[in-house]
Amino acid sequence: MTESDFIPEGYSHQLEDGSVSWSSPSNIALVKYWGKHEPQMPANPSISFTLDSCRSDTKLSFSKRKHAGTDFSFDLIFEGKEQPDFKPKIATFFKRIERYLPFLTDYHLVIESSNSFPHSSGIASSASAFSALALCLMSMERKLDPDMSHEDFTRKASFLSRLGSGSACRSVEGGLVVWGDHDDIPGSSDLYGIPFPFEIHERFKSYHDTILLVDKGKKQVSSTLGHQLMVDHPFGEQRFKQANSNLALLTPILQIGDLQGFIHIVEQEALSLHAMMLTSNPYFMLMKPNTLNIINSVWEFRRETGHNLCFTLDAGANVHLLFPDAESDKIYEFIKNELVAYCENGHYICDNVGSGAKQTSD
Repeated sequence: MTESDFIPEGYSHQLEDGSVSWSSPSNIALVKYWGKHEPQMPANPSISFTLDSCRSDTKLSFSKRKHAGTDFSFDLIFEGKEQPDFKPKIATFFKRIERYLPFLTDYHLVIESSNSFPHSSGIASSASAFSALALCLMSMERKLDPDMSHEDFTRKASFLSRLGSGSACRSVEGGLVVWGDHDDIPGSSDLYGIPFPFEIHERFKSYHDTILLVDKGKKQVSSTLGHQLMVDHPFGEQRFKQANSNLALLTPILQIGDLQGFIHIVEQEALSLHAMMLTSNPYFMLMKPNTLNIINSVWEFRRETGHNLCFTLDAGANVHLLFPDAESDKIYEFIKNELVAYCENGHYICDNVGSGAKQTSD
């Protein structure tokens, strides 16, 4: 498919006013997307677990304007308060998607959103927020075009989500989601995310993700800046090749349930992401001392017990601990007894692989 396939030919129905709500999850990348080119196209493919509890809940209210303009008319309310600082990012998103949703300037929109986790703390709040907003907008379009198929709805929602935040395209559907063209993944595309197209081993269908909140503050480096730093990065091309290779290696691992192979690739990917930031210009240290304390504790625990606990990181200090359900009791005990001490105010989030976004009202 190409971008032009998402431009509607026309609408069969009229729409005056109403509201729609969606709840969309965050996701945690196993093979990392880091580096892009316009418009929001990945420099390498990625794959992620869709989460369950870490979500953005968004309500979109719409009313038809008496006179359609060339501008966008919208209010943004986040966590119950107007957020003018967020509006420019939404306006940029609307500009990117207007050709695909030409009705946008016909309506005044009120966007009300909230997160179940701390904003801007490395838990991909932009992924859940933009996927939820894109799904709300797609619900509007489905009212204008009721004959739209479920497949077309979902694919276009992922396509639009990507234009708000690249990783948001992996938050529309559940389980394992691939984004980015890869020779070993049938149907994969740089334009949208797709469910992992092979049978997944039972071990990976119920995986846990516990997020240790080492630092709940705003990220030191925005994802936008981080991606820009990959443009002329001295190790950029090798990193993109590594990600392609790791996705090829991970594909059979996910099918046969190879936990040791999974751990090796996931941890290597996390450290490679941070290595890119350590060696960029300018360079950044995104980990905190307690991030390293957790990593070393995980390695020691794994050596001593043989349990299949591993870590991954996004572009921040917080640590995602990934482990199979069959070993969860012992691992939760380890988290509570030893790792909570490294969390800010002892805070952590228990999550697991989820089923994707859900419409909550229409």
